[in-house]
Amino acid sequence: MNIGFIGAGKAGSSLGKFFADSGCCVTGYYSLHESSARAAAEFTGSKCFKRPEEVIKESDAVFLTVPDAAICSAYDELRNFDIEGRHICHCSGVMTAAEAFPDIRRRKAFGYSVHPLFPFSGAESSKGDLAGAFFCIEGSEEHLSDWKSFLENLGLNVQIISPEAKPRYHAACAIASNLVCALIDESVELMTECGFTRESALSALTPLIRKNTENILKYGPAKALSGAVERNDIKTVKKHLDCFPTAAEKEMYRAVSERLIKTARAKNPDTDYSELEKLLMGGNQK
Repeated sequence: MNIGFIGAGKAGSSLGKFFADSGCCVTGYYSLHESSARAAAEFTGSKCFKRPEEVIKESDAVFLTVPDAAICSAYDELRNFDIEGRHICHCSGVMTAAEAFPDIRRRKAFGYSVHPLFPFSGAESSKGDLAGAFFCIEGSEEHLSDWKSFLENLGLNVQIISPEAKPRYHAACAIASNLVCALIDESVELMTECGFTRESALSALTPLIRKNTENILKYGPAKALSGAVERNDIKTVKKHLDCFPTAAEKEMYRAVSERLIKTARAKNPDTDYSELEKLLMGGNQK
């Protein structure tokens, strides 16, 4: 399969390099910013295309590795050319192939969403780690199993999901990745109010974050859980709530801790968390 890219950012460059290093034929890149396409082409040993139709002519599959908001407009431009028989792919976690390519069947082409569960921090730093990533795919039924086999033959873990599941799936990814950043940022901010700098706060929290993450991945969330909620320590949780200066911060702590009770009950089925639950729901804040 000859694979071309429209969009030459971190995701496109990283995927292209992974495909190229895995023995696939990467034809090259087109970008609105020619310098980006040239850099990605050099990085992957492929071509820098001047026009999008050149990517289509030389590729069996075309990845639209552009921001989510630009996927539909990028496809609109491709519809000006003959895409019959081509596989058009995007990498959005939340958008379905049908949303991105609504008339692709009528054009006798095939549409797929191919989403790596992976944070692209930079092409150079991401290319090697992609080998351990999990890919979720959905799209045209005709070649969906072929895409699964293709990616699995590159050593990847692959899951086919339904289009209806994509918002739920993407929310799960966001919680595990993006929302964790917000929680840690809140933790760092609280530490600065105790006399730490942001740098020393993050340094102090690093062993805690790292070991907790290791335990979650090794044992699962319930077995890894410790702390005041798991201990059913109502007094400590009350002190935590009292230290937040704004209603929004209190609500954040309450919402996450309420969900944590469900995890705690899985670990300690004989513990009665009802009083703690009342506190977190706002029924006992004296």
